[in-house]
Amino acid sequence: MSSRFTSVAGVTGVAGLIAVLVVASPAWQAAGSQQAESPQSGTASAAGVVSALRAGDHWVHSWAAMPQLTEPGNMPPAPFTGDGQVLVDTTLRQTIHVSVGGGEVRLRFSNAFGGADLPITSAAVALPVDGQAGVSGIRSGTSRALTFGGRSAVVVPVGAEMVSDPVRFSVAARSNLTVTVYLASGQSSTNITSHPGSRTTSYLIAGDHVTDPDLVGATTATHWYFLSGLEVREPADTAAAVVLGDSLTDGRGSTTNGNDRWPDQFLDRLQTTVAGQHVAVINEAAGGNRVLHDGLGPNALARFDRDILATSGVRWLVVFEGVNDIGTADATQAAQDQVADDLIAAYEQMILRAHAQGIAVYGATLLPFGQNASYDDAQGYRESAREKVNAWIRAAHHFDAVLDFDRVVRDPAAPRDLLASIDTGDHLHLTPAGYGMLAGSIPLDLFRPGR
Repeated sequence: MSSRFTSVAGVTGVAGLIAVLVVASPAWQAAGSQQAESPQSGTASAAGVVSALRAGDHWVHSWAAMPQLTEPGNMPPAPFTGDGQVLVDTTLRQTIHVSVGGGEVRLRFSNAFGGADLPITSAAVALPVDGQAGVSGIRSGTSRALTFGGRSAVVVPVGAEMVSDPVRFSVAARSNLTVTVYLASGQSSTNITSHPGSRTTSYLIAGDHVTDPDLVGATTATHWYFLSGLEVREPADTAAAVVLGDSLTDGRGSTTNGNDRWPDQFLDRLQTTVAGQHVAVINEAAGGNRVLHDGLGPNALARFDRDILATSGVRWLVVFEGVNDIGTADATQAAQDQVADDLIAAYEQMILRAHAQGIAVYGATLLPFGQNASYDDAQGYRESAREKVNAWIRAAHHFDAVLDFDRVVRDPAAPRDLLASIDTGDHLHLTPAGYGMLAGSIPLDLFRPGR
């Protein structure tokens, strides 16, 4: 890992770059487009996987979603949530967006917040119709059954995660993948694990329809349930960049089924380069999440081991979180001084823990929230705390590099505010174009192999 310090700032109105402290290395060489692949049949044998891994391959996360306890308003819609049980005799079909592609995959299913064991009767992976996100149909001949220790069914204990056996299935980078599960007996609790902010349509239908080409008449929900990760077997030079964040990374304001959150758009940039084709971008964010205190999901320090250090193949971490801590702390001088100091201490802990595992840590400055009805206070105490935290992030020798997102999207005439052209209207979240500005401001050189 390089020890040099880099700070990146955006040119107003342009998703460009200004190297503030260090001039970035030359741009990566552009690569040709990658063609979509067709899946191959069969579950990988243990001997074959061991042999391949001995040859230098390893497992790398290609997609993930932060597990959360499902709020009442995000539970499976009627009739799939009952009295003390959910998804009885139900097929659930969901699509996810792959980072790096490969010829062998395995899925992760989480029961982190379940109030009872999660019995999955069967599961399968397939390619969606026309490669689209959020569709109920799968491409003919692509469905492959998942197994767990050679068995089609698995019970995920309370608080646990289960990983499927590897399955030979070719999936292209930046493509969509369909995962279908059937729960015969459902889960005997209304405490279940999900990722509410999927911005992707999922489908629920009564009965076992795992291999059906389409779920005609299914009920929809824009949440992911139980899915927590996809891994791809890759050469040793492939690695993952994980983003720790809140709703600004989870994609509030992005397009449903559009995959245009800023990490998605950054992945698109990476994949146009030769070296970038070996980098997965993993989004471990959730709306309302905070660094210091639980809220919508466990606090960032509490989930750090699970969501960051346990990510397969992680080499880089981007920390872009803290605005919710400032915005929910009391609007007093004492409270804001305290939250700013506590955030800085938390960032130091993240850097320490990540460096111990050989992970480079990049810090992103916090975006302005001027005029936001909940966070902006007339006295400016919260804005002062944001400025204090950002000054620390920008200072040399804390993070391995700085992504100055604040300068990219703030209004130069009113630095406490977002640019009006990319403000969703709540003065906190960005439009897809605004997320594109964040993605376009990141130097690809920070994610080159060997850094």
